[in-house]
Amino acid sequence: MQKLGNYITGKIIEGDGKGQELYNAVNGNTIANATSEGLDFEAVLKYARETGNPALRKMTFQERGRMLRALAIHLLKHKETFYAISYQSGATRIDSWIDIEGGIGNLFSNATLRRKLPDESFCMDGDPINLSKENTFMGHHILIPKEGVAVHINAYNFPVWGMLEKIACNLLAGMPAVVKPATVTSYLTEAVVKEIIASGILPEGALQLICGSAGNLLDYVTSQDVVTFTGSAVTGLKLKSHPTILKESVPFNMEADSLNCIVLGSDVEPGMPEWDIFIKEIKKEMTVKAGQKCTGIRRIFVPQNKMEDVQKAIAKALEKTAIGNPLNEKVRMGALAGQDQRNDVRNQVQKILASSQIIYGSLDSVAVIDADEKTGAFLSPILLLNTTPFTSEEPHNIEAFGPVSTIMPYNNIYDAIALSKKGKGSLCSSIVTADAKIAKQYVIGAATHHGRILVLNAACAKESTGHGSPLPSLVHGGPGRAGGGEEMGGMRGVKHYLQHTAIQGSPDMLTAISNIYQPHATGIIEDKHPFKKYFEELKIGDQLISKKRLITAEDIDAFATLSGDHFYAHKRETDFTGTMFTEQVAHGYFITSAAAGLFVDSFEKNPVLLNYGIDEMRFVKPVYAGNSIYIRFTCKEKTAQELKEVNPDVAFVQGQDIPKGIVKWYVEIFDDADEAVGVGTILTMVEIQKELR
Repeated sequence: MQKLGNYITGKIIEGDGKGQELYNAVNGNTIANATSEGLDFEAVLKYARETGNPALRKMTFQERGRMLRALAIHLLKHKETFYAISYQSGATRIDSWIDIEGGIGNLFSNATLRRKLPDESFCMDGDPINLSKENTFMGHHILIPKEGVAVHINAYNFPVWGMLEKIACNLLAGMPAVVKPATVTSYLTEAVVKEIIASGILPEGALQLICGSAGNLLDYVTSQDVVTFTGSAVTGLKLKSHPTILKESVPFNMEADSLNCIVLGSDVEPGMPEWDIFIKEIKKEMTVKAGQKCTGIRRIFVPQNKMEDVQKAIAKALEKTAIGNPLNEKVRMGALAGQDQRNDVRNQVQKILASSQIIYGSLDSVAVIDADEKTGAFLSPILLLNTTPFTSEEPHNIEAFGPVSTIMPYNNIYDAIALSKKGKGSLCSSIVTADAKIAKQYVIGAATHHGRILVLNAACAKESTGHGSPLPSLVHGGPGRAGGGEEMGGMRGVKHYLQHTAIQGSPDMLTAISNIYQPHATGIIEDKHPFKKYFEELKIGDQLISKKRLITAEDIDAFATLSGDHFYAHKRETDFTGTMFTEQVAHGYFITSAAAGLFVDSFEKNPVLLNYGIDEMRFVKPVYAGNSIYIRFTCKEKTAQELKEVNPDVAFVQGQDIPKGIVKWYVEIFDDADEAVGVGTILTMVEIQKELR
């Protein structure tokens, strides 16, 4: 029998003893054996900290981002191998697509975050803060990769996505990971990790895998580590209360299975698009992955007067779901992950039946295609009815982690909100409504108890990713029973693995530390105009102080005519009594344009390829006709860009991509009194010198 390997300390090691046998969820055949007995977990964490961590920390965000992208591209090439293995978990092609390509999509998504980050191993967070009257003392915040390891203890339902969505964040941040997937489906995680290691894309020690029990792994974590857990609330609480976690103040992020809910708005009637959307969403969430999703819909809240119609519609939709061998193209719902999971679901449903009744499906039998319902872990979708949701606790406290959901009535939007909260915190909730007032009432009223709320209607349903789809750019987590954690969420997810530190000092010192020009730092003034310098020649702090330009009434009139902006304050004949101004004032955009004329070197071609945009331009003092302005123009930050991939078979054409980078310039506009009238950041695209390509 195949024994799964544990990839630790740079090599594959099989655990001692027989371990746990893993079974094909469709036919019950033995697949493999998994064990971590005899492993030195202290050595595993030490290897990650001493080998993987230094290698990742010395890489820049740009390098880490490109690493993630390369890994995603590599795994996509091998996806069919993963699909073939995934079928053994009872997953259909669509189920596997969510897990496999959804997980790879997380790598791609996090890789794109590099475009928001510097070409450094660290980054600054937020805006600089001036702490003194004379501008000699300031503060800022810096984000530095922690010196430990991310320990991910994952659930069985998404053996690929569960791993990739987490390691994408810690690898981009610069921390290695030790992944401990749920044993029952760890054979698929192992196959993916083997391919990751074989690719050679990650530095040694960046990723380790444990197939089997976590043993005493948590005994050796430290305050520089981060532990994440996905699974049951009971297990999560046990891990979160581990003595070492508490003693060392180890950051712990928990995503627990929760009693998520969906609400049908009182405005929705049969025949409306939203009615069909509601029924379709429930069917999908009950049958995709055989209901084994931490975001699955467990509670359905429907207006009292529509209960009968909704019950019939859901039952009719579920009847059309073909269940059986996921390799059969007719099948739309496969098996649960194993016999133990099926038994657990049955036991939980029996508890819910204390106050509810089954109105669709059966716990004892199910018709299957191309399979045996006894040897395979198949279960019929189960729709339960509870008519007393405010006095019944079971539907709000007991989760059957499978194709099971309970429908309950409500009388008004306030009841719907209150019922949604009885789950004591969930990962997500949805409301289907065409009424914006109802949607707002629900979102504002229910948001305290849900990590994500989806508002579904005909306008967004076609492109919506649906109730149960966490997205890497948004926070995934929830309060209370859901664990109180956050995963993903763009940079928010990455920041879990970065130390947030306030730094204080002079503007010059913080500029030197951050490699970003800070306001009031000393500039570098040279004879060569900054626009005549190639990207690699530019230094942070390179500065130009321009000559003055007189702003005239004729200038203001001309800009008004050219732009069409005839706001009253820009007209000479305006009576300014009672206004904020004393006389005709120059347009802010004209002042910006005039400032560009003062810093742009336009007499010959230079390395500046184009103006890329303006960030946070502020007009802080009016400029009147007769005032003069000048600018201080400073190189603030620079980030090299990657060359776009081109077809090597296509000959060179005009406009083909060339080496370049984005340069941010801190622009300060001053008047005759040397007081700032405007400040902002201008971005230019600057060529990298040909000789250095």
